[in-house]
Amino acid sequence: MTDDAFLGGALNILQLRNGYRAGLDAVMLAAAVTADASRPLRVLDIGAGVGTAGLCLARRLPGAEVVLLEKEPKLAELAAENIRRNGLQDRVRVITAAVGAGVAELRAQGLVEESFGHVIANPPYHDVGAGTRATDDLKAGAHSMDEEELERWARFMARMAAPGGEATIIHKAEALRRVLAALDPRFGALKVLPLYPRRGAAAHRVLVQGIKGSRAPLQVLPGFILHQEGGNAFTPAAQEILRNGAPLPMIASA
Repeated sequence: MTDDAFLGGALNILQLRNGYRAGLDAVMLAAAVTADASRPLRVLDIGAGVGTAGLCLARRLPGAEVVLLEKEPKLAELAAENIRRNGLQDRVRVITAAVGAGVAELRAQGLVEESFGHVIANPPYHDVGAGTRATDDLKAGAHSMDEEELERWARFMARMAAPGGEATIIHKAEALRRVLAALDPRFGALKVLPLYPRRGAAAHRVLVQGIKGSRAPLQVLPGFILHQEGGNAFTPAAQEILRNGAPLPMIASA
């Protein structure tokens, strides 16, 4: 077990030493969610693991209520502990259930369809059929899933998002075609934000965000550069997000 600091030490997360470990992707996903001060924000983090993305979001947005959905009991227990140790019990809770769980199972735990203003996901990036499966089931499940599973995740996100609510996914850049195919029938006004390791490099991650029920067209945004040239130091803009909890606006530059 490790105890890792996020947002410049404003959040401390217990994680398993071996297996999937949340990091930059979870923070960037959380940063892509914005709040409207005129109304409360309810967010569902599906496949939440130990809760890193949802807890980063809750720390960034003091008025947000967050539900973490995680199917693995061991990870859900760690998520519950992370909620407690960061003093966020009043606004964050964890539910142990699988993505795509039935209505009765979810309602028994107080989860109602179409009740969230924003649904976020950092799904497993690797295809089950590609490469060697990890021997540890927890690690394997966190790293890979069947290609068809992404469609199921998108369908569940649409089930849980309120009309006019938003969905945001972070994924490998090479999976963009599949992400768009899964989201497009359910969410409009899709925006794609490429994340570049450094200037001149190909994007390695994409954030895709859409609005349930919208008919607005797709936008590809200019992108975001993470590292400065000539080293691994983060750009000032990236440091503001990673250390200080600054937002990552999903809008075109003026």
